[in-house]
Amino acid sequence: MQRLLVICRHAESNDPFPLQPDFERELTKNGQHQARVTGQWLRDTFHQMDTVLSSPAPRANLTAKLFANKLYFDEEEITYLPELYNARESVLANALGKVPDTSKHVLLVGHNPGITSLVRTLTGQHVGYLDPAGAFAIKLELESWQDIHINIGKLDQFFAAPH
Repeated sequence: MQRLLVICRHAESNDPFPLQPDFERELTKNGQHQARVTGQWLRDTFHQMDTVLSSPAPRANLTAKLFANKLYFDEEEITYLPELYNARESVLANALGKVPDTSKHVLLVGHNPGITSLVRTLTGQHVGYLDPAGAFAIKLELESWQDIHINIGKLDQFFAAPH
């Protein structure tokens, strides 16, 4: 069964203040604009998502909410997984492996370098690091999301948000 995985980086965030934990960084005004533009592209290109997974960090959380708003996806249905915060590729893949098989279109909002590493592994292509609010869409032939560990997909779309 063909499935679609859209991997997005959170939008532009503030530089950390002195002694501010990285986790707490927020989106800039420009970052909020970027997320809305990328969300519009997601809606225009894919129309809807069945599942949205996100890091709970404020910059990823708000990015996911702004995407969901453009996709008419209920914010209450976004799945925030603490392990997705600055996650390595293997952790991201494990989280995707737990997505219900009823979901054909999945959106993952996370952080570099893990998300870019995941795209490279899933497509077998060397792609550059995702810029803020950037997106890679990958088509995968999977009977079950659990098979994501053993399948190579096809890089289908790329989107770069305005700086």
